[in-house]
Amino acid sequence: MQKQQLIQVCTDYFKDKISSLNAIIKEVSESSNSENKSSAGDKHETSKAMMQLEIEKLGTQLKEAEGQLAEFEKINFIKFFQSIEQGCLVETNKGYFLIASSIGKLTVDDKIVFVISSKSPLALKLIGSKQKDTVIFNDVSYSIIAIN
Repeated sequence: MQKQQLIQVCTDYFKDKISSLNAIIKEVSESSNSENKSSAGDKHETSKAMMQLEIEKLGTQLKEAEGQLAEFEKINFIKFFQSIEQGCLVETNKGYFLIASSIGKLTVDDKIVFVISSKSPLALKLIGSKQKDTVIFNDVSYSIIAIN
C-alpha cells in the first residue's frame, strides 16, 4: 500500500467534508433568506430561528473539520519511524492503522485502513511499540508486522 496515496485520500476526505458543509450552509442560508413572511407570523419566526440554529451547528462542524485538516497537514508522515508514533502507518495482524486523525475506516488499494487519532485508546496502547511487538487492547492481541 502506498502511504502517500493514503495521506492524499485522508486530505481529500477532509476537503470534501469542508466543501459539503459549506454547500449545506449556503443552501440553508439561501432557504432562510428566501422564505417569505407568511400570515402565521409566529410560525415564520420559529422557522427562521430553527434555520439559524442549524446554520450555527453546521458552522461549528465546519470549524471542527477545518481544524482537523489543519492538524492533519502538520503531521510529519515522511520521517523514518523506529517505533509507533503519530504519522506512521502500522501493519498488524488485525489490519492497517494510520496514527493521524479520527477519520475511521477507509479503503485504499483494496485494503482497509483505520485512520485513528493519536489520542484514541488503541493508538495510546500502540504508541512506543516496535516491529514484532505484541500489544493487547480490549482482550485483542495486535502483533506489529511493519511500521512505515
